[in-house]
Amino acid sequence: MYMLLGLLFLYQCNLSTPTAENRKNPVWEPIENHQGMAKAYFASGCFWCVEYIYESLEGVEEAFSGYAGGMTKNPNYYQITTGRTGHAETVEVIYNSDIISFKALLEVFFDSHDPTLLNQQGPDRGTQYRSIAFYQNQEEKKIIVDYINKLMAERAFDKKIVTEVKPLEKFYYAEEYHQDYEVNNPNDLYILNISKPRFNKFKAKYSYLLKEGH
Repeated sequence: MYMLLGLLFLYQCNLSTPTAENRKNPVWEPIENHQGMAKAYFASGCFWCVEYIYESLEGVEEAFSGYAGGMTKNPNYYQITTGRTGHAETVEVIYNSDIISFKALLEVFFDSHDPTLLNQQGPDRGTQYRSIAFYQNQEEKKIIVDYINKLMAERAFDKKIVTEVKPLEKFYYAEEYHQDYEVNNPNDLYILNISKPRFNKFKAKYSYLLKEGH
């Protein structure tokens, strides 16, 4: 039992302790402004995994890890891990809407995590890992609500979908070391044991959506 608990801890997205590094307020922002590209925002567990999944899609130019859905202004990672900021680990998806649609990104969202789990995903527990589909306008809201109703009518999941549907009020970029975490840390235990299997499960179903080489 103790060994199992130890392994569970090792394979959590949050391995941080209150260091000077993760207590800092993020000052990182992307250099490029991605003019002419559309943006979408999703929270579905550890943002390391989610960012990598979306970056693998044809039509997605970039994805960034960050925080959204809460009340704390300019939060840092340590504050997020306490679960008291109201924010969830969220990914900003920069995409070409002529190549991939918001609805397609939404389908990827629901098929790449378990939307029936409340405040958790995989080994990660806490409100910061909850499932949220953010909308920026009423059209996106309708697409999300209609799709959830469709999934429920089809009984796509054995349990009730607990995904929150929320307006995006503010997205805060996470610290630089979180960006492209899976690419930059391929031998990280969490990446090897949780993130890569999650991606491979998604890839098996959506290989036709992936960029060449993924």
